[in-house]
Amino acid sequence: MNVLVVNSSGRTDQSVSRKLVAELVAELVAQHPGLRIAYRDVAAGIPCVDDVMISGLYIPQEQRTAEQRQALRLSDQLVGEVQAADILVIGAPIYNFGIPAALKAWFDQIVRAGLTFAFLENGYTGLLHGKKVYLVVTSGAVEIGSSLDHATPYLRLLLGFIGLTDVEIISAAQLSLFGELPIGAAEDVIRHIHALA
Repeated sequence: MNVLVVNSSGRTDQSVSRKLVAELVAELVAQHPGLRIAYRDVAAGIPCVDDVMISGLYIPQEQRTAEQRQALRLSDQLVGEVQAADILVIGAPIYNFGIPAALKAWFDQIVRAGLTFAFLENGYTGLLHGKKVYLVVTSGAVEIGSSLDHATPYLRLLLGFIGLTDVEIISAAQLSLFGELPIGAAEDVIRHIHALA
């Protein structure tokens, strides 16, 4: 089975979300040593959608110019990583009540008509199914599920839009208020993860 690990924290050594993501991956590997792990650090840089990319999105691949194909190359690669994954582990610290800009840029690259969702006569349907998603969400002051949390509902919406509905949230929230306690609670959840058959 394949696991795709997506980190989005702008911090490295001091990142709680990265620490918890690493612990979750270690737990999954301990339970299932044959897992293949792929990593994508979106904080290292994901380009924003631009005119050239948009102009190539809605025309057949064979009609795209060389410039359009180049503009979509990373997007195609990112979509391929998600399609190949059986499990996604996404680290998402809450910045200013929402998700990091780098994570939004990643979603903008992978939400693709014909690849991860399809238009229907009266709406749309997600094309990615049968995958488990773990969202590792951290915050300094925002309570997960409160009216100030615009991150987790948005992430569930985006994931559901592309067909990923088996989503489990592991949170360490309000770290500036409660210190290490939320981290310990999240680590306890991770120790009791039994996600795979």
